Amino acid sequence: MKSVSQLLLASALTLGVTACSDKPETAPDLEQKIRDTAEQSLKAFNIPGIAVVAVKDGEVVLAEGFGVRDIESNEPVTATTLFGIASHTKAFTAAAIATLVEQDKLSWDDKVIEHIPEFKLADPYITRELTVRDLLSHRSGLGLGAGDLMIWPNTNKTTDEVLAGLAHVPIKHGFRERFDYNNLMFVTAGEVISRVSGMPYHQYVEQTLFQAMQMNESTIGFSRIDADNENVAVGTIEMDGELHRFPLDFLEDFAAAGATAASVDDMSRWLLTLLNEGKTPNGSQLFSGDSLNAMWQLETPLPVAASAAEQGTYFRGYGLGWFVKDYYGVKHISHSGGILGMLSFTTVIPEEEFAITVLSNQQAFGALTAIVEESLEVVLDTPDKDWVAQQSEKYREFIQEKADFSVEPADDIQPPLVLEQYVGEYNDAWYGDVLISSNNGELRIDFTHTEMLKGRLEHYNGNTFIVRWDQPLLEADAFIDFDVDRGNQVKTATMEAVADFTDFSFDFHNLKLQKQ
Repeated sequence: MKSVSQLLLASALTLGVTACSDKPETAPDLEQKIRDTAEQSLKAFNIPGIAVVAVKDGEVVLAEGFGVRDIESNEPVTATTLFGIASHTKAFTAAAIATLVEQDKLSWDDKVIEHIPEFKLADPYITRELTVRDLLSHRSGLGLGAGDLMIWPNTNKTTDEVLAGLAHVPIKHGFRERFDYNNLMFVTAGEVISRVSGMPYHQYVEQTLFQAMQMNESTIGFSRIDADNENVAVGTIEMDGELHRFPLDFLEDFAAAGATAASVDDMSRWLLTLLNEGKTPNGSQLFSGDSLNAMWQLETPLPVAASAAEQGTYFRGYGLGWFVKDYYGVKHISHSGGILGMLSFTTVIPEEEFAITVLSNQQAFGALTAIVEESLEVVLDTPDKDWVAQQSEKYREFIQEKADFSVEPADDIQPPLVLEQYVGEYNDAWYGDVLISSNNGELRIDFTHTEMLKGRLEHYNGNTFIVRWDQPLLEADAFIDFDVDRGNQVKTATMEAVADFTDFSFDFHNLKLQKQ
């Protein structure tokens, strides 16, 4: 997935989703600023469609769509268009855990093995000591995105198989030593919810959270979207100066880490609930203010650049399912989400009773940043900047860098072995089988659990090849290095992405392929 953007409560909020006549003074200016920025962003970032919801002082300031949800149909984005919100799902997972804590069915500090006895990581000590709180705060010792190839792009692995594979994913850092974003710990948290509640993760979250908040359009798992619902956004990826339609099923395999489909209409009720200390717009108490405070406390610190002081940021980190920082003197809560072709970004400013969610069917995260930051200029009276111009310039530079990227040719190129010597079945302890075959003088690679990871091997130097995936929009070409013994027999292979802009969930570097 894309690297995540870095991201108490006021009382007596007015309940309800429908705006009333006595809007706060900032509301008209705020509404217009958001609408103008969203419209500008469509063109500035080459985005087909955007949906935005903002709430302030207990009211919905706006919830609407801009542009089109699908470049093939050209149907418009509306407030009820479903988008994959990806990693914002993590906030719902933390809230679901909070409801179970309040039911005295578990504790934040329960050991994971108390609820999943077979759970195992590569380090016995971490296996024994890892808690639910650790799962939700990215401090397990696993590296950034470690093990994601078991679920990204979508695989045929079951949750049980993913959990079993965790025992072999390499540990990169000390336990609770540092922040490393890891999706599989949230997949594990979803399994804890399932074991404790006695129902599948999606069922518990939909019944306990979505139904209570009347988020009637939202669902967990793309396959569970009503087949008759055509109001679903389709992702796009910009490459070679063009937008390419990229249908994807909203991270079905990510489950508790990122499988939610939601509209901004539904997200309005979630934002109102957050700003009203866990009380839904219809008046039911979903979780307590104490639980919300627990989720919004910094658990795992993150470094802060000196330049961040310009925005009043002196600390930042991760709580439980949320990023937390100070920002111009207030608490700033956020989470982003990204899948191939689609993004989400939510920001909450509790002290100002303000929250906003932006959804997009394109990968230009700067557009979401611009919309959020322009809204914060109104809410917090921060310095006026042209965020669209600033962020779109950065985006264009990034697109150009990708277009200009090529692999540096090797010096003193050595020939490969006879191609047939590389052919065979390879196995990685946590991913599984990877097949290399020969077809008309060309080597092919097949990640057997992942339909989208099929490609050809292009010789680079000696026993090193470059994997060119059949689907170039993955932007994930990788080196594969074969290791041979003294008799020139291939024994193992390792991989590494060729470009630093490759999504971190393509964690090829964690593979240790053994030829069978």
